[in-house]
Amino acid sequence: MASSSASLHEDEGKLNPKTIDQHRAYVSLQEELEAADWYNQRVEGATDPELAAILAHNRDEEKEHAAMVLEWLRRGDPKLDEHLRTYLFTEGSILDIEVAAEHGGGEETGSGDSGGGSTPADSSLGIGSLRGTGSLIVTGA
Repeated sequence: MASSSASLHEDEGKLNPKTIDQHRAYVSLQEELEAADWYNQRVEGATDPELAAILAHNRDEEKEHAAMVLEWLRRGDPKLDEHLRTYLFTEGSILDIEVAAEHGGGEETGSGDSGGGSTPADSSLGIGSLRGTGSLIVTGA
């Protein structure tokens, strides 16, 4: 983890408690992901299969911790919630999803609203295939 991210960048007295808690969560998320990375490298480097299995278990626990912190952050940040709803658990090109979201085919509205019910029930983000068409196809609009 970059050491510059571990401490606050502004005077703590000027920050509200929510911002400080979010900082704690962001730092914790960084640490959990870093730990998962380290364990992953150790799993690959281990020559003993039982040790590799233990390290893999530990790595996966760190991923669970990261997911829990990320969910806490999402619940308290409407813009993060919006972005996660746009990109997570999707299929196809992430960059194509970004293009659709930024050009009227997704949840990005520019209003700061989290979008609420704007996502289709089938979780398709309201976009059709962008491959080989040369143009954006918006469905359900």
